[in-house]
Amino acid sequence: MEITSTLREGTPLHSAVPDPLLVLDGMVSTLDSLESAIASLQALRECTLAMASRLADVMNDGGAQPGFADPGWDSRSAELAQRAVAAEIATATRANDRTVQRQMGQAVELLDRFPATFQAFAAGRISLAHVRVIQDAGTSLEGPAVLARYESVVVACAEQQAPGRVRRLAMREAEKAQPALLADRHARAAVERHVRVAPLPDGMAELAAVLPAAVAYGIHDRLTQMARAHASFGPGPEPAGGPDVAGTRRTMDQLRADLLSDLLLCGAPLGHDSSDGLLAAIQARLDVTVPVQSLIDGAPGPVAVGSGQVPAEVDGKYPIDPATARALAGQATAWNRVLTDPFSGAVLSVDRYRPSEDLKRLLAARDSRCRFPGCGIKARELDLDHTHDAALGGATETGNLAGLCRRHHMLKHHSRWKIRQTGAGVLEWTSPTGRRYTDHPPSPPTFVAVTDASRSRAPGNPVEPGSTSDPPPF
Repeated sequence: MEITSTLREGTPLHSAVPDPLLVLDGMVSTLDSLESAIASLQALRECTLAMASRLADVMNDGGAQPGFADPGWDSRSAELAQRAVAAEIATATRANDRTVQRQMGQAVELLDRFPATFQAFAAGRISLAHVRVIQDAGTSLEGPAVLARYESVVVACAEQQAPGRVRRLAMREAEKAQPALLADRHARAAVERHVRVAPLPDGMAELAAVLPAAVAYGIHDRLTQMARAHASFGPGPEPAGGPDVAGTRRTMDQLRADLLSDLLLCGAPLGHDSSDGLLAAIQARLDVTVPVQSLIDGAPGPVAVGSGQVPAEVDGKYPIDPATARALAGQATAWNRVLTDPFSGAVLSVDRYRPSEDLKRLLAARDSRCRFPGCGIKARELDLDHTHDAALGGATETGNLAGLCRRHHMLKHHSRWKIRQTGAGVLEWTSPTGRRYTDHPPSPPTFVAVTDASRSRAPGNPVEPGSTSDPPPF
């Protein structure tokens, strides 16, 4: 292959490199095209989810598949049909069925109430983030004319601005179109105030509260004033989250977080308490699973990486550090002791220093979350369901019981979703379309000491004659 060049003698070599601005221009154009294509595909997904929701309505009405939901449940069969379809989609796409059902509802609302927004979305002129901003701000608006005026302003803005800037305009335009007074709407909205917690990595979690604006900003201001005052008179006692790193002073954010923890864990709700202080006497409750080796080691501070130790867990799924777990275990008045297989992690038995309701405790330890594929509802909120109905002769034993949240308990009994146990707590679910999904019981955190003996007992490597091995702790 012959290569020619127009470079003159003495021309610097770097001049042959393409202009970086031209390269950047090409990259930006490519990304812009990709974003437009992604938006179009996401619009197609919204359309498909809306069709799935409408298909569930047809099934409920006895159209395409009569009897999809139990006809005796007229008052709830429509909701159950939506749940069953959402569960079918979620298990096939490895998603949470609650999330899929919510997305189905969002898709129906988008196509029915925000047609101009959907058209811009399908054409790739706005993103899914823009769509959700427009939907969220306009969700309370009623009437095609009102919605059309609202869309004419916000969609034009969305085609030119980032979602964050669109949100401010969308909220303002939605407020202008509201027929009811703000005071009346605030009273209704205040009914929905709530507090939620969401897991974060590294043993942390996010506590969020939806409150009236004046209360929320007032709380933040009070925490800020308290943090500033605390910073002015010294470090004081060790914070709930542990000592300051390397002796450094805490930031305002850290102080606000620590003060909030102290107030919520130790403060008395004087404005709501009874005369005998009933609410102030209530203490926080946590279900913490701690590998026994964490307690036996006993040394303060975290365990080195690679030691074979699995972190302790809150509610069977949120990791916490060993030092915190030991501190909580030391304050517990009673423990459930769970014996697990050292290799598979399967729960073998449960006892307690104060024995009671052994079977329930064993199942709560084995099924620390709902046993429907993809569901994460924790053990204390589950129903103990007979896989083979007790009314039809099903035994009340571990091989015929499983923890299900109320949603999936109802789905099992009142739709065509079927379930059977295959042994060792393993459940096999069959969807209305015949797909099968296996759910294994979650294994609690387990410490396995890797020794010559334990290696010889590993699957595929049987114990040699004459060898011995120590039993696992507990």
